[in-house]
Amino acid sequence: MTTQQLQEITTCQLCSSERTVERFKEDPYTVLECADCGLVYVTPRFSGEALREVYGHTYWRSDKPRVQGYSDYTADEELYLKTYRHRLGFLEHLLDRKLRVLDVGCAAGFFLRIMSEKGHEVAGIELSAEIATHAKEHLGVDAVHVGTLDDVPADHPKIIEGSFDLVTMWDVVEHVPDPQSLLRRARKLLKPTGKLVLETQNVSSSFAKLLGRRWHHYKHAEHLYHFNRETIRTLLGQAGFEI
Repeated sequence: MTTQQLQEITTCQLCSSERTVERFKEDPYTVLECADCGLVYVTPRFSGEALREVYGHTYWRSDKPRVQGYSDYTADEELYLKTYRHRLGFLEHLLDRKLRVLDVGCAAGFFLRIMSEKGHEVAGIELSAEIATHAKEHLGVDAVHVGTLDDVPADHPKIIEGSFDLVTMWDVVEHVPDPQSLLRRARKLLKPTGKLVLETQNVSSSFAKLLGRRWHHYKHAEHLYHFNRETIRTLLGQAGFEI
């Protein structure tokens, strides 16, 4: 990929304002804060096929994980499984019955494996074919769609509109150029009583403020947005969710 594939962003995704405050610059990227709503975002950025290429095999075994990707994602399998077992405590109030669960951006499928162990019916979406192979080995070929929510075929045997009790997005929404579209699509997949659980880094956290531009979530090729409590509430509201 080259800098010629980068696209300048001139308006805020949340409020369409063009008024910004520059937080800092790391050529060719600039981290901006919307002067009207507070959304923090990166310009320029990759889009389309160039953005997909960011998540190739070098993303999951990166020699520069501080800048992009992971040092060896699957080698840390036991750590991820332990993390997701811990997160079940957060979901405990939802787990009193068998659920249909969709994990968007499921990567190697670690969260889905934990849910499957608990007897839940699971499916995943993963953009990267490289890491989705690992998920399919453990969950089955039909359980994971390689691509995005927008290109799931209408006759997919597991990913069906209005059929899921729970949709999860663990550290995904900050990677997506049009998060409103993603969330609206996810909402259509939920049952009327279904829940969305979303996690993303908090750019207004005390740790982010302490580290400034050295904050480890400033990975400009992949993290297009940096939300806080207020901007993530705005985003979810625009997609039709009630918190």
